[in-house]
Amino acid sequence: MRIPIFATLFLSLIILPQSCGQTERLQGRALYAEHCGNCHMDGGEGLRQLIPPLAGADYLRDNPEAVVKGIRYGMEGPMLVNGVIYNQPMPGNKELSEFQIVNIVNYINQAWGNDYGTITVEDTRKWLE
Repeated sequence: MRIPIFATLFLSLIILPQSCGQTERLQGRALYAEHCGNCHMDGGEGLRQLIPPLAGADYLRDNPEAVVKGIRYGMEGPMLVNGVIYNQPMPGNKELSEFQIVNIVNYINQAWGNDYGTITVEDTRKWLE
């Protein structure tokens, strides 16, 4: 009887730490697929000269406040991303909650090789005021 309990405990100690902190990325990935992936593509590569990439995007890294506002309110006008100018309007998504926006941004900040840190709900609230 001790061996199955010990084995279960041992396996849970190995598996649990690997899944801790993954919830927001899973939620962010699902929200991204539903609200962003059609234009920015599943791999974050964007669409030619029309839709900017998110994978490796300097704009995403350098402008978290503008990204949050863009998700909620939309973006319009020329935008320089990785040395390329994009000028396709992006519609806003006002029905997304602050928590959903945080999950999306934190997902894209860590997806596709990006390592752009994370934002908080407090940051998002401040930026959306």
